[in-house]
This record gives sequence, C-alpha cells and structure tokens, in this order.
Amino acid sequence: MLITDIKRVIEQVSRDRGIDADLLVKALEEALKSAARKKFGNKIDIEVKYSEELGEIEVFQFREVVEKISEPVKEHEVLQITTEEAGKLDPECEIGDSIGTKMDTGTFGRIAAQSAKQVIIQKMKDAEREAVYSSFIDRKGDTINGIVQRIDRGNIVVNLGQTEGILPDREQVPREGYRRGDRIRAYIMDVRNDTRGPQIILSRTHPNFLASLFRTEVPEISEGIVNVMGAAREPGVRAKFAVASNDSDIDPVGACVGMKGSRVQNVVQELRGEKIDIISWHIDPARFVCNALAPAEISRVIIDEENRNMEVIVPDEFLSVAIGKRGQNVRLASKLTRWRLDVKSEAQYSKDMRDGYDSLMSLPGMSISLADALYEMGFFSAEEITKSTVDDLIQVRGMTEAQALQLIETARSYMANPDSFAEESEAIPEDEQLAEAAEASDSEDSSDSETPADDEESEAVSEDEQVTEPAEVSDTEDSGDSPAAPDIQKADVP
Repeated sequence: MLITDIKRVIEQVSRDRGIDADLLVKALEEALKSAARKKFGNKIDIEVKYSEELGEIEVFQFREVVEKISEPVKEHEVLQITTEEAGKLDPECEIGDSIGTKMDTGTFGRIAAQSAKQVIIQKMKDAEREAVYSSFIDRKGDTINGIVQRIDRGNIVVNLGQTEGILPDREQVPREGYRRGDRIRAYIMDVRNDTRGPQIILSRTHPNFLASLFRTEVPEISEGIVNVMGAAREPGVRAKFAVASNDSDIDPVGACVGMKGSRVQNVVQELRGEKIDIISWHIDPARFVCNALAPAEISRVIIDEENRNMEVIVPDEFLSVAIGKRGQNVRLASKLTRWRLDVKSEAQYSKDMRDGYDSLMSLPGMSISLADALYEMGFFSAEEITKSTVDDLIQVRGMTEAQALQLIETARSYMANPDSFAEESEAIPEDEQLAEAAEASDSEDSSDSETPADDEESEAVSEDEQVTEPAEVSDTEDSGDSPAAPDIQKADVP
C-alpha cells in the first residue's frame, strides 16, 4: 500500500542522495510505527522490522495472553488475547506471554499514510544533511570545482553536485566576473551545520587557496619533499609564497617555478594574472625578512624580539623597491613573516640617529660621556628612555638607581614639552657666550691699555741705561786722569 518493492527504492535513493541505506531503513521503520499509532492509538504495542530477504517492512502487534479479556475495546486496539486464540498462533504459549501478530499496512488509512510520508521526507532530509556535512567536513581546506548556479545579492551560489556552496562577495577577487553556467574553482574555507542544512563557505581570496593550488601543481609539495611555510596575498594583484625543502638536493623555489615557469604559470592563470613571488624560507627571521623584501638589498636589520618589530635599513636607491607600490611589498612581507617591519633608507636612519642623540644631549644634566654610555646600551633617544625601567638604566656604567629614576622623569618631561627644553638649552649658551665675550673684551681692553705704558717705561729705562753708562764711563775716565777726586771725597766725609 505504502511502498512496493521497498528494497529497490532504498538502493536507488541511497545511491542518488548519498545516504546510508541503514539510515533509510530506520526512517521507514519510524514512519510506519508513527502511522500505526496515528491509526490505532499510542497504547498499542507494535514492532516494525525490515526484511531484506523479502524486500518489505513488516509490522507486528504484540498482545498479552490472558484467560479472559477484561476490557473489550475496538478492533486493533485490543491489548490482550485469550489463550484459545493464542493457542492457534503458538500452541506452546502460556498465560502472561506476549504474542505478536502481523498487521496489514493497508488498514492504516490515508491520514496515517500521509503522516508516514512526512516522517520519511523529514528523516531523509536529516540523513541527507548529515551525509553532506560528513562528506565536506573532511574536505575543509581543499579546493573544489563547481558550476555557478546563480548570483544572489552579490553572493555566488555554486553547484557542487551533492549540495550547493556559497562564495560570499567579500571572498571574491576584485574585477573577477562570473555568469550562470561558468565553471569555478574555489577553496573550502568553512563547513557549517545549522538548521537550514550544511553551509559550504567558499573563498578565492584566502591565502591557503594559493597554497592549495601549488599543492596540486607541484608533486614535491604533495609528496612532502617541499613544505609550504606561509602565504600572503593581496587578491588579484600580488602574492608572496614561502617554501622550504627537506632535501638539500632539491631547490624549493625551482620546484615551484617548474620547467620554463610552467607550474607557476598555471597557478597565475587560475588567479587571473595575479603576480606571485616565490620565496625561500629561512629559520633566521632576519634572513627570512631579507628574502621576503627581495629584490631590494638590505644594509642592516635591527630586531626587537619582545615586540616582534624589525627595523630594516636599505640603501637610498633601494627604498622605493623595498616599500613597493603603495607599500605593497613591505606589507606583504610583513604578513608573510609575521613581523612588523619598518623600512628606512640609510640617510633617514642616520638622521634619526643624530636626532635621537641630540634629544639625549638636550636633557638637563646630560654629559657627553653619559650620552655615549646610554648610546652603547641601546638607548638612542630620549623617547627610548621614557619606555625603559630603572632596572634597564642601572645597567649603564656609573648609573645609580636614583640617577636612573631622575633621568626617566626628565626624559618624560622633555617628551611632553620638548620646545621648552629647547628654549632653555638655547638660552644658556647665549648668556655664557655674552659673558665670555664681555670677559674677552675686558681682557683685550686691559691688555691694550697696559702695553703702551710698559713699552714707554721699557723704552725710558733703556734710554736712561744708555745715558748713564756712558756718564759712568766718562767719570771713571775723568777720575783716572784727575788727582783731586780722592781729596774731594775725603773732605766731604764729616
């Protein structure tokens, strides 16, 4: 009445919908049990069993064997059977046993059949959803091919065979257009099981989509010889792809490029012309960053491991190459390496170092020796001192805890209002210069006023000396010639 040749139907539905045959059998058994109770009430004791040999579902009603039925009820609602009737079915039955009789499903009626149909449909939907979810949850992270079914509010609904997938607008590559019936390849980003059924979320912008495409094109990756270490993308424009090799004889970059670039070109065509940089991974973060910023040359790298910051210094002529168009190259390198990168030219770096040193020298009480000591310990500016602790500063030679605390407070005051410090530092040298200038002028005036007198005196002395010496000579000469001189000298003595 309900189903003819049930075995053939179960096999066909199981094959077409991908549902386990056992789940279909259980759904049918539950449906017939529900139909029987709909017809004969909930008190009836029935059992539904599928016979694979006969290819049909049998329904049995169980009744208790009693000597006399105590409560006569409607036909098929009888819960008891007399020993006389039970003996016809099973001669060995006794009072208190439960004996089952096969029911004719044709007596269930139209309403019961409709109820059974609804139960079967619901059970089949639930089984189908569960089968789809179980099938796709294991494929999460793989690529899948489908056909564009329709476009709904910017979202592309893709026919995947067993079910439909959704390619959200945010997961579509800009400037890519699709029409109904187009073949599309996407990455299974997520599989959700909700009340509306399993939701297969697809993506063409996910970085792992790039890795999955290379895994398909490069046998060395699928075999585990070459490992994918990371990928970063700006969908539709440019991407960076890092690989490493487990075999020293195999070049990971060359394996991904392929003969005459055949492998990477297949990936580029799938991504509609997106440029791909294949980079060799390195365990040293600095070397890895240098590889990621290629083709720019790197002069030096300053690493801050605590904050995962890296300052990259490049020659002036390579600054634009390292940064890339609109910062694209350094942005992708930062995503790939997972380090925050700050790219500077050598000229800018030298200027920043000078400015930092000048800021140190601008602090009150700062000497050249202390500034040099701070510089050697990595405190290149007043701003870095504000971010340091007392424990950090006491590592500087000659620095006490009190001096370190005072230096931090001074640096914070300077960073809060550097202009006032600049005015003070400029005012002091001007006063000193004026004082020195005044002292210098006084010394010049005194030297100028004293020099002529000294010269005159020296000249006068020299003249007297010149005059006296000849006079003495003449006196001696006169005394030597005149005999009266001694007498005169003696007479003069009292």
